[in-house]
Amino acid sequence: MELETLTLTGLFISAFISSTIAPGGSEAVLAYMVSSSPDTLASLVAIATLGNTLGALTTWWLGVFATKKFPPDKIFSANKQNSIAFVKKWGGWALFFSWLPVIGDGLCFAGGWLRLSFIPALFAILVGKAVRYWLVAYSVAQFV
Repeated sequence: MELETLTLTGLFISAFISSTIAPGGSEAVLAYMVSSSPDTLASLVAIATLGNTLGALTTWWLGVFATKKFPPDKIFSANKQNSIAFVKKWGGWALFFSWLPVIGDGLCFAGGWLRLSFIPALFAILVGKAVRYWLVAYSVAQFV
């Protein structure tokens, strides 16, 4: 039981760190754990998704705090304000792709910085990350 708790905690921490500015390899950790224990696939995916979503929300809040010092309307020219308005309109759905390497963290930061509606953004982040982890876990489970 203690080893299982430690292992699940490690997966959570790996997923959390992978979703912040620091690099990580939570997919590899999940794949290894699924290959070692395919009967726990659902709980492994849930823990990885939770950790990764909370990491994304940490980045989101960093964006919110950055807004106080660097408001979007003060930084961009009037021409770029139209682009900002477009991201505000569709930005919550854009956060579905927060799982993508390199740009995913930027999407979460921008979501907070632009103060997109939190609940739809949270939903998009959660669903995107869950789908990604399910695909990884399911793919690995097929070969076990």
